[in-house]
Amino acid sequence: MSVPRQRASTEPEFGSRAAAFLTSLRFDVPLPRGFTVLDPYRDQAVVDVVQQFCARYYAGNHARVPIWGINPGRFGAGITGLSFTDPYALQHDLGLITSIAGRREPSAEYVYRVISAYGGPKTFYHDVYMSALSPLGFIKNGVNINFYDDPALTRNIVPFVVECMRTQMSMGLRDDVCVVLGSGKLKAFMEKYIRPEISYSTVHYLEHPRYIMQYRRSQMGAYVQRYVDTLLHCTR
Repeated sequence: MSVPRQRASTEPEFGSRAAAFLTSLRFDVPLPRGFTVLDPYRDQAVVDVVQQFCARYYAGNHARVPIWGINPGRFGAGITGLSFTDPYALQHDLGLITSIAGRREPSAEYVYRVISAYGGPKTFYHDVYMSALSPLGFIKNGVNINFYDDPALTRNIVPFVVECMRTQMSMGLRDDVCVVLGSGKLKAFMEKYIRPEISYSTVHYLEHPRYIMQYRRSQMGAYVQRYVDTLLHCTR
């Protein structure tokens, strides 16, 4: 008795879709005077490392829990193209081959402590997808700025944020639950502008890594455990 051969799936893996999304981003929203866009994906070294990362850590097509930050900063995702990932983490935590260089970034240092406590990058990125409400960042007068710090930018960016989130969710993310890294202004933005458009049944808000590293470093272990417990609750 012959057994019918299974037809191979032609659907791209999640990692291919994620890499294509990130490296094709374009921003056409009017910016307030003095602002410029921080777009690392025009750099071929960033494209290369994003493709490496997505192929290695975002394999398969199972639904991952999304983790949303604010927007890239100059010393983390603004250099590497990967949320909460600095150049040190690229090589030492993720084992990627790259020429991208730069200093250690506090938020990335904290997040990779969480990743280690969760079980390491393979386990972590198997379960979650980490991005930002705005995958592109912003510079004003040479300094990184969060989009919620300028009222005009906050209002103008909402359609871009919603479109980016919907596109990423359509790639195969969980649509019932998400984690947001920010319990102050980012939470207020999410509740006011995003949840009326994208109806997660549950949103978990955690303190932003930068806040923890700057003001609660002595309690880092407890915050790391809170992150891990929250993620396990979402993914198990």
